[in-house]
Parts: sequence; C-alpha cells; structure tokens
Amino acid sequence: MIGRIRGVLLAKQPPSLLVDVNGIGYEIDAPMSTIYELPEIGREVVLITHYAVKEDAVALYGFHRESERSLFRTLLKVSGIGAKTALAILSGVSVDEFARFVTTGDISALTRIPGIGKKTAERIIVELRDRVDGLGGGLSSLPTSAGKAVAHDPVAEASAALSQFGYKPAEVQKLIKEAAEPGDTAEAIIRKALKAALR
Repeated sequence: MIGRIRGVLLAKQPPSLLVDVNGIGYEIDAPMSTIYELPEIGREVVLITHYAVKEDAVALYGFHRESERSLFRTLLKVSGIGAKTALAILSGVSVDEFARFVTTGDISALTRIPGIGKKTAERIIVELRDRVDGLGGGLSSLPTSAGKAVAHDPVAEASAALSQFGYKPAEVQKLIKEAAEPGDTAEAIIRKALKAALR
C-alpha cells in the first residue's frame, strides 16, 4: 500500500503526473484541484495517495488534502462511479461544495459534472447523504512549494485534460474557445472551462 509520495515533479499533463522518488518514476493521476497547486517542474512535491489494484492494472492517485482522498475513496464505493468520474468530480467542485450538493439533494448541480447523469446523481445522493458529514472542513494541504510550470502547448494540454474528465470533443472545443486567452497556462484554461461548465 502506498499512502504518501514525496519526490521531484518531472512532468504534468493533466490529469497525469510523473514524480521521481529516488530514481523511480511514479505515474500518478490527480484531480485538477491538486494540479492547480503543484510546484514547478523540477521542484519537490508531496502527495497523499490512493493505491488501486485492478484485474488488468495498478493505478496510483494523488491528492494534496486528506479530505480529497477521503471523498475519492467514498465515491468509489458508489455503484457506477469509477476513478475517472471521481477525479472529474474533484476537478469540478470542492469537497465542501460536493457535500452541500448531496446534503441538499441538488441533482441539477451534480449532473453538470461530466460523467454524471440523473440516475447516477440520484444514486450518489441516496448512498452518500448520510456519509458526507466530516468530508469537508477545510483540512489543510500537505506542504508544497508554490509556483506553476509553463505549459508547452496550454490549449492542447487543457483539451486533453477535459477529454480525460469525460467531456465530448464538441464540448471540449466550445469550453476551450470560451475559456482560453493569450498567455493562459493549461491549468488556468482548465479552471475557467470547468467553472463555465458547472454554471
């Protein structure tokens, strides 16, 4: 079981990261909420991790906050929710916002998250309503260095990330067109696109 990673950030192509730990490169998938806070390439990063073993693969997921990992693990217990959808949820809303949507039964807000239809939203509310208490609370993030890496092609990286989170090509094109401005990093474009999509 790998519960924490500390190493040098070698690459970030949302939602994937590559972190070097004593010469071993760990491929880690992370939500945008974590990617927004990453240090520059070449700097040290510390992530709380979730290690998943599937029939055909082993995967590692990274988070800055324990509350995010807790929500991720809770979402995986909901029937019909996989890791990809759980990452999309964490990329689109904060833990506190998600807890509020579930507590208030806000189906329309949940269905604006890619990969979540009405039936899945209803299932999330039914299965998690009594379990979201305590997920939020502003748990502090692990220490990390500030700073952002300059993307080689921010629009391409943002487009790829949005596709990974479940948006269809036409939706990606529309969101990117509305969000991208000259000089934006991939993270900035993705942040604005997700905000626009969830309005």
